[in-house]
Parts: sequence; C-alpha cells; structure tokens
Amino acid sequence: MADTKREIERKYEGPPAGGDAPLPDLTDVPGVSGVIDKGVAELDATYYDTADQRLATASLTLRRRTGGDDAGWHLKLPVSEGVRDEIRAPLSDTVPEDLTALVRSRIREAELVPVVRLLSARDIRHLVDASGTLLAEVSVDRVRAERLSGGAGSAEWTEIEVELADDGDPAFLDKVEKKLRKAGIKRSASASKLAKALEDTAPRKPEKPEKAEKPEKAAKPEKAEKAGKPEKAGKAGTADKAATTDKVADASKATATAAKPEPPVSTPHTAGAHILTYVRDQRDAIVELDPAVRRDVPDSVHRMRVATRRLRSTFRSYGKILDRTVTDPIGVELKWLAAELGVDRDQEVLTEHLTAALDDLPSDLVTGPVQARLSTWSGARRSGSRQRLIAVLDGKRYLDLLTTLDTLVAGPPLQEAASKKPGKVIAKAVRKDFKKVADLVGEALELPPGSERDLAMHDARKKAKRTRYAAEAATPALGEPAADLVKSMKSLQTLLGDHQDSVMVRGSLRELATEAHEEGENAFTYGVLYGRAEQRAAAVEAALPGEWEAIEGQGAV
Repeated sequence: MADTKREIERKYEGPPAGGDAPLPDLTDVPGVSGVIDKGVAELDATYYDTADQRLATASLTLRRRTGGDDAGWHLKLPVSEGVRDEIRAPLSDTVPEDLTALVRSRIREAELVPVVRLLSARDIRHLVDASGTLLAEVSVDRVRAERLSGGAGSAEWTEIEVELADDGDPAFLDKVEKKLRKAGIKRSASASKLAKALEDTAPRKPEKPEKAEKPEKAAKPEKAEKAGKPEKAGKAGTADKAATTDKVADASKATATAAKPEPPVSTPHTAGAHILTYVRDQRDAIVELDPAVRRDVPDSVHRMRVATRRLRSTFRSYGKILDRTVTDPIGVELKWLAAELGVDRDQEVLTEHLTAALDDLPSDLVTGPVQARLSTWSGARRSGSRQRLIAVLDGKRYLDLLTTLDTLVAGPPLQEAASKKPGKVIAKAVRKDFKKVADLVGEALELPPGSERDLAMHDARKKAKRTRYAAEAATPALGEPAADLVKSMKSLQTLLGDHQDSVMVRGSLRELATEAHEEGENAFTYGVLYGRAEQRAAAVEAALPGEWEAIEGQGAV
C-alpha cells in the first residue's frame, strides 16, 4: 500500500565529479547545535517514463530505488517550488498499479519504460538542535547517470541537497542557504536529478557543416515562377473547421501527439487567443488534479468539477469564437464527467451541512442516535461513490476525453470572430449570458414559494455560474468591469446556492427520518433540522429581490 511524505528540499551545485565538495561549518547556522555524520549510502535508482517523456515534461518523477533507508518505488508530484509529495510503495519488480494510476492522466495508454539509471554515493549529515531534534538532512551526492532509452549517454556530477525534517519550519532552509551562499555554493540550475540527467545524457545534435558558397542563381522562367507560388487561402472558417472536426473525432488515435507540450503562449491579442488561454488553463487543471482526486485530497474533487464546468460553460458562452459543432459533443462528455464527480462531491457537501446543523442544535433537542445514523448513512454512500469515481478515472471514456481536449487545444476550431479584437466579441457574449440570468431571476421572483420556485432558483443559479465563468475568461481582456461582474455573479451564486443546499438537505433529512422510524428510533430531531433548513430557504427568498436589484443596477460589462 502506498504512503505519502511531504518533501521540502533545496538543491545546490557541487564541484565537478571527482573533486572535493567541502561544506562550511553548519553549526554556525542559527538554531543548529550539532552536525551528526551519518555515513555514506550507496543508492541505485532507475527512473521510469514514457518514450516521449510525458512525466518529465510535467515535472513528475517515478523511480525504483534500492539502498538507503527508504528502498522502494517513489512517485514525486510537484506541489510548489521546492515542495513535492512523495508517494511511496514497497519494492517490486514492476511498477505498482497504485502509482501507475496516479500518472494515468499524463501517460494515458502509453507504456512506462526505464529511461535513466542514477548511481549515487550519498554522504549524509543531520543538523540537530540542542535537544537532539532533527532540523534538516544535508547530503553531498556524487552522481553517475546512465541513459537507458532514447540514447546511450552518461554523465557525472556532484550536488548538495538540504531536506527539511518532517513538520519543520521552511524558514530554516533560508538560514542554511545563507550559510551556503557565503561559502560560494549556489542553487542548482536543474529542478531534479532526473532533469539534469536527461539533459546531460541527451544525444548530441550533429554540428552543421559550413555552408558552401552559393552559385549564382539562374533566372527562372516566368511559368515556373508562377507555379511555385502558393494559392491564396480562402476565407478562414470552412476548411479549417472541417479539418478540426476530423481531428477531434479521431482524437483517440492522437494520444502520443496530443500529449506533447504546446509551445509557450504569447500575450493574447485576439478574442480567440484570450479564450484559448482560459480553455488551456482548465484542461491543465483537470489533468493536474487527477492524482489528487485519486488520493482523496480535500477539495480536489470539487476543484476538478469546477474545471470541467468552466470548460463546458466557455464552449457554450463563446460559440462565436469556438465552433459549437465541434465543442458541443465535448461539452456532453464534460457534463458526464462533472456528474460523475458530483456523486462524490454532493455527498461530501451534504454531510458537511448536516453535521454542522446537528452541531448547532442544543443537546436537549437531540433525541436518539442521530450522529451515529448520519455517519453510517454518509459513509455507505461515500464509499460506493469513491469506488465508482476511481473506475471512471480508469475508464476509456475519461481518457478519451482528455485526449480530445488535448487535440482541441492543439488545433482549435476557431470561428471568423476569433481573429477580431477581444473587446466587442467577448463583451457581447458576456452581456448575452447576463440577460439570461436576469430573465431567470425574474421568473423565480414571480413564482410563489414551493417546488416550482425552488427549481427556477436552481436554474438561475446555474446560469449565474455560467455567466461568472464567462466573465472570468473575459477579465484579462476587459479588465475591471469583467472582474466586478465575476464578484456580483459569485455573490448571487452563493445566495442561490444556499437555497439549493437547503432543498437538498431537506430531502436527505426526509430519507434519514424514514430510516430512523423504520428502526424504531425517535425522528423528532430530523424534524427540527428540517424546520431550520426550511427557515434558511425562506430567508434566502426574502433577500433575493434586494440582492438582484443591486446587481442589475450595476449591469454587465
């Protein structure tokens, strides 16, 4: 079974391999009372990746290592600069399935193969305080790298690592670094040993031969000159659109190509470039959150679900920029994924609301084993939804969706309006969404309290969310007006969300009360909670007219 360790470390350059790598006296570092020599460990690590290095491109590393006190399989996921989560699994001959699953969104159906072997002689020292508590581990690593695929190069170097002790203060690393810098030791230019190994062992490109002097050009006949000219391109749209549609339809065959990183995006100047930047960010968020969702990291399911909704909303709001004959089928798949993510997320939110409501009740209003029943009810549903969600993430439909998104980003189905300046095109789309919100809120306010109004308010909430996402995508182009609309739509979404939460909570309370009654338990507390939830919904309905009047007065972009 894999376990996780948060790794906070910094790497520094050492002298050339074979030379001395003296460290300064680290007892001078504030807080350090002793430096304990722990000897030299011989480490042998083989790193795995796809043939086109998809893990390395995403700054992920997967290795099988022997030697030292943590032999086994290690998968390192970046968290922030100098911070990674290391997922560990016991030593085995093949890549553990648990770890393969965590990189599935990156590798898709590609095979993991050995790419580099690193042999390291690690000279270890422990920095401890006056009580003997470990503050950090400092190691001087003499490394030899051997390329195992994509070439046969080798390289040697020395580097210094400073790794913070578990639960240590990251500021301590600054104190160590100050001492190292004074000794002339500087940060490593490579983010990891693997990155340096891949760079230093990569096949060398052959030197270009010197250009020979060009002979004088003979005059070309007029006909040949005309034949060499390309034909004028037709109006943007039709041909490109058909080609892009074919690309997306055939996306499952393009995994290897689509998984390659796109070139850096320059500052967008057109409506299409602005929207594509937003689309790319959401695609990246889905892929990057996949391991966190599998590990059940708090809030990860919610964040992935938001990314899918943002993408789908963007496709619908900006149909004048991205061809909806191409994006609508992708939107269907995104809706499916959001629904699957919602099975887990909705149960999580419901449990939080019910638990908080129960905690707020005076003890004399709690009769029977309410907390125990709530825990059993929630646990049974969450366990089932977790298993289902993992099956979804391992399934072909989800992986095909990721590949389709890659293909769309690589060859976007741009409409004619995409080449125009962003101001008018994007603002028009946002205003259109805002008008739909206004219509739905107006309809809800005209209805009497009851199930029809509940449904109308839920529809208004969904439309407010879509408008918020449209305004988010528009903010880099439109500035403060779009940012203000994001805030107002978020406020409206929160208010209407509180109402919808009340609707869902009341449904769950009816279910719990029925179960309790069938078991011969007192259902009084569920009725009290139901009444309180009903009051919260009424408070939202009373506040909505004033809230909407303020938003409508502000207007759209």
